[in-house]
Amino acid sequence: MKEIFKRLIIDSQEKKYKDIVSREYDIPVDIDKIVSLIGIRRCGKTTILFDLIEKLRQDISKDRIFYINFEDDRLFPISLKDMDDLIEAYYELYPKNRKEKIYIFLDEIQNIDNWELFVRRIYDNLDIQIFITGSSSKLLSSEIATSLRGRTITYEIFPFSFKEYLKYKNIEINFYSSNSLSFIKKEFNSYLKDGGFVETFDKSSDIQRKILKDYMDLIIYKDIVDRYSIKNQALLKHLIKYIFVNMGTLISFNKLYNEYKSLGYKVGKDTLYEYFSYLQDAFVSFTSPVFKNSVQHEQRNPKKLWVIDNGFKKLFSSNLSPDYSKLYENLAFLHLRRQTQEIYYYKGKQEVDIYTDGKLINISYNIKNHQTLQREIEALNEAMEYFDLQKAYLITSEKEEIIKVGEKEIEVLPMWKWLLI
Repeated sequence: MKEIFKRLIIDSQEKKYKDIVSREYDIPVDIDKIVSLIGIRRCGKTTILFDLIEKLRQDISKDRIFYINFEDDRLFPISLKDMDDLIEAYYELYPKNRKEKIYIFLDEIQNIDNWELFVRRIYDNLDIQIFITGSSSKLLSSEIATSLRGRTITYEIFPFSFKEYLKYKNIEINFYSSNSLSFIKKEFNSYLKDGGFVETFDKSSDIQRKILKDYMDLIIYKDIVDRYSIKNQALLKHLIKYIFVNMGTLISFNKLYNEYKSLGYKVGKDTLYEYFSYLQDAFVSFTSPVFKNSVQHEQRNPKKLWVIDNGFKKLFSSNLSPDYSKLYENLAFLHLRRQTQEIYYYKGKQEVDIYTDGKLINISYNIKNHQTLQREIEALNEAMEYFDLQKAYLITSEKEEIIKVGEKEIEVLPMWKWLLI
């Protein structure tokens, strides 16, 4: 194994990482913590590592930096006892660097059972800056919380944001340029429906579907079925379809359980909860609870359902035209979820889609109908009264204005602009 590690180390040091689009994550390259990147498969974690490597190479000798991908077939089968060969292989290549700080990048490290024991040991005993990635939030977050106590700083990585998407497309963001606005609006329509997985950009619709189908199969079978020894795969697939078809809507597990029973599925409530938690662990889906003053009240109410990327919806929807209302709501959630995990919805006499960080946000694709607009205004006004806020937001397709409600105001913004400010 040591000789294989030597080859992988040298290969990584000789590789030139070109044409990398820098993401909007402010990840430190020199910090007294293990840097952990977690997120769904194919969202760009590895490319972020490559970008960090390129930044380090500007000031640090290449021989003090190396990258290992633990999904490389040349490493199989690998176990914890083999990991010491990695460090010894490096120091045999560069004995002079035993007195230098080195930078190591360990990609998809969750493929090694008990990997955290190795990472903790080298962090505690060697002068090493460690970067790790993984595709399961539960795996990393639970093990970080226990075995890497206080030793790590964790970043959640998502598919491209709209701002990153425009950067990839080399489109200038200038709200005062008619030319720029034309390109922004055109690309927003594509991004809204096709999502933010970079490998699908600039591809035909058929190829996009094939790529996303492969991603979903990989997530289902490698991150969920194999890892948790799922027996009822039919139920799991049906649950995934349910999630993507119903994104942006409220989910009641009792109602869902009864629905599956009526369809003939042999399923217990515990199994349903487990499968849903596995999908959340793999970053496929998210939920937001109703905002209440107690955890018990939050738990008794339905949760709002969200998914990791709008592009997946086309795999499961039979509609010929996109459901813009759901796509808009999900996109808004993802925009905010990149910034915080604390996202709620408000439910009083009326409902507000999102409450987070002192902000109230309703999303309505089309507010041309006066009754629709009034309903949105009344819901936001009620919530502003509840939270004692003077301002709220209404995100829509095109309209931009300030609506006064007594001494309060509602800022109406088009989605494409709200995502960029």
